[in-house]
Amino acid sequence: MWSLVVPLKPLAVAKSRLAGAAGAVRPALALAFALDTVGAVLACAEVADVTVVTDDPTAGAEVARLGAFVVADVPAAGLNAALRYGADLVRQRRPSAAVGALNGDLPALRSAELGEVLREAARLPGRAFLADTAGPGTTLLTASPGVALSPGFGGASRERHLASGAREITLPGVPSVRQDVDTAADLDAARELGLGPRTSLLFPTRTA
Repeated sequence: MWSLVVPLKPLAVAKSRLAGAAGAVRPALALAFALDTVGAVLACAEVADVTVVTDDPTAGAEVARLGAFVVADVPAAGLNAALRYGADLVRQRRPSAAVGALNGDLPALRSAELGEVLREAARLPGRAFLADTAGPGTTLLTASPGVALSPGFGGASRERHLASGAREITLPGVPSVRQDVDTAADLDAARELGLGPRTSLLFPTRTA
């Protein structure tokens, strides 16, 4: 069973590249992404628990209601420091845990697809990762029990994770685990896959 760590920026500054498409609902949209992501993760049979690292009180309270552990971003030194901190807390609680870091902007995430990816990761000793749909980025990084997570998210993280020795997960048929959302085009792609319930309230699926 996996323990996943999900980082969330304060909603006031999250998803700034969606400002044009989302307008005034951008903070609400960022929260909806996070809730749909965490909800799908908690429903995944391969996941034991989820730790959300955030300094946003609204986001923290909402994901806690879903059943996630919530911790403040104590390092306050960027995304990867937050993920390392979250993973360390997981291992304090469950020393033999297999740990993963997952993006919080996967509003089309399907629990079954995440389960497939995590089962594949369990077959790969050490560290493994899944690239995003666009290719250069990473949506998921995993570490076997006793192995440091050593995240290198941001920008061209696929190459960074490869260079660090992590193995790439190349499963077909798991688009919802790859489709993070940074731009309006990403949001359209996620909508084609089928948005989660909270994001759908803000951006309903288009009909012909």
